[in-house]
Amino acid sequence: MATTTANQQPIVPAKSGKLKKILIAAVGAVVLLGAGAGGAYFFLGKNHGPAKPAPEPPPVFFPLESLTVNLQSDDGVMHYLRAGLTLKLRDEKVQLLVTEHMPEVRSRVLLLLSGKRPDDLATVDGKKQLANELRAGVETAASTAEKPVRVEEVLFTEFVVQ
Repeated sequence: MATTTANQQPIVPAKSGKLKKILIAAVGAVVLLGAGAGGAYFFLGKNHGPAKPAPEPPPVFFPLESLTVNLQSDDGVMHYLRAGLTLKLRDEKVQLLVTEHMPEVRSRVLLLLSGKRPDDLATVDGKKQLANELRAGVETAASTAEKPVRVEEVLFTEFVVQ
């Protein structure tokens, strides 16, 4: 007959320990993958602020030869203007376009200057107005339909009225 003792219990393999280790490893792997995906999205997926604008290239200063013109006169006395001009341009491509049209540019500048009266040029506002007229005149003379020219500013480097 078979007798059993209290010390003899059937041996059952401990599955809960192995299953627990596998479950912990799987959860850990999912957490690590989620953290990696979140970090990649955070650092690579979106911008963290407004994009910095590209710095503008420095302007090109293009000096023109000095010009001497007769001014309009109401008093019968001859008045002269000697003016040195420098054009402030955006880049060297614009400078090449102005250079290609230099005879037209000089002609337009001479006509604008010779149409002024000494009283028009005596004030700062008169000189600023002349600079704006010269800027528009140079843009008109140097521009083509395919290649418009933009002059940023006309600077006086010499200005003598007699």
